Amino acid sequence: MTTAPIRPLHGIRVLDLSSYIAGPFCATQLAEFGAEVIKLELPGSGDALRNFGTRSTGEETLLFLSEQRNKKSVTLDLRKAEGAEILKKLVAKADVLVENFQVGTLERWGVGWEALRQCNPRLIMVRISGYGQTGPYRDRPGFGRIANAFGGLSFLAGYPDRPPVTPGSATIPDYLAGIYGALGAMYALRARDLTGAGQVVDIGLYEPVFRILDELAAVYHWNGTVRQRMGAGTVNAVPHSHYPTQDGRWLAIACTTDKIFTRLAALMGREDVVGGGKYTTYKEREAARDEVDAFVAAWTMTMKRHQLLALCDEAQVPCGPVYSIDEIFDDPQYRARGNIAIVEDERVGEVAVANVVPVLSATPGGIDSLGPPLGAHTDEILGGRLGLSPETLRALRDKGVV
Repeated sequence: MTTAPIRPLHGIRVLDLSSYIAGPFCATQLAEFGAEVIKLELPGSGDALRNFGTRSTGEETLLFLSEQRNKKSVTLDLRKAEGAEILKKLVAKADVLVENFQVGTLERWGVGWEALRQCNPRLIMVRISGYGQTGPYRDRPGFGRIANAFGGLSFLAGYPDRPPVTPGSATIPDYLAGIYGALGAMYALRARDLTGAGQVVDIGLYEPVFRILDELAAVYHWNGTVRQRMGAGTVNAVPHSHYPTQDGRWLAIACTTDKIFTRLAALMGREDVVGGGKYTTYKEREAARDEVDAFVAAWTMTMKRHQLLALCDEAQVPCGPVYSIDEIFDDPQYRARGNIAIVEDERVGEVAVANVVPVLSATPGGIDSLGPPLGAHTDEILGGRLGLSPETLRALRDKGVV
């Protein structure tokens, strides 16, 4: 009989007080790799994400089922004194707490960092908010769209002669903040191994967006350049864009060096433009960006996408299809890597979700369950973990605490 490999966060307990995407995604990643994640939700309504997104055939949306995987749901009203006291008891037995309330909310309820660290000096608290816990904007509410805009990404999305557009998804900052939150929790757990003390991981929703914008800050500080919208193009490389194909599809080509462009030129039968020709160097191509893009697009329009992919692959020219989701489902690479997991749920049947990332060779993560029914584990955790009697739990339910 084969024994399932242990997951790397086995034995770590996480309290997830958060809602929507950023905080929950942080906790979900920890759950995928073995942490026990207890999701604390408001009695009666629960996380607003339960009703946000496309409806499944059950009570929860597909977004909730996908992004709250591997968690246990406990109902608890932290606004009530009894609820706050129960939280403190749970914190005493926890390693990590994740929250994404507006700054100061937990403090008003008597369960902010200073109060909770008294219950457990080893606690690690991940706090994700619109602008972080400090600064003049700390009290402002924030969502992904605002973070995209404030972080500098929205300004770069679209074409120079048109208004800024949504850069792919308004929720990109939520997922990025969730990733950084999980990473911060891991850093803090390692630091706790060394010092014995917990700490706060503080993330403003806009900060991961700003962090990934390559040389944007350095170039502005260096020479005052304010990068503008470039459509499908990018800085520092030409041709490096999306090009139309004969069959009405799109192909992404990335010539990041002169050597790669030389290979592309040979593939197009235009060796005359390199090796001393007018497009030999990046600077020459940058000076004629529109002309080069049109030159490449005229070539891609002579063939179907699958033909171009085969030619570029053989010539070692980096390229890829611009996929829609139906094409992703049909792609053999996605299938071979198991990037799409089909999870059976007793409430709604089969649900397709993005699989766990990254892949660990010896102690991989996994999906054990989708987002849980509201309060499904209240008795298990509060009764079994904290020892509250059935009579006490009934009284707490009557008061609306759980």
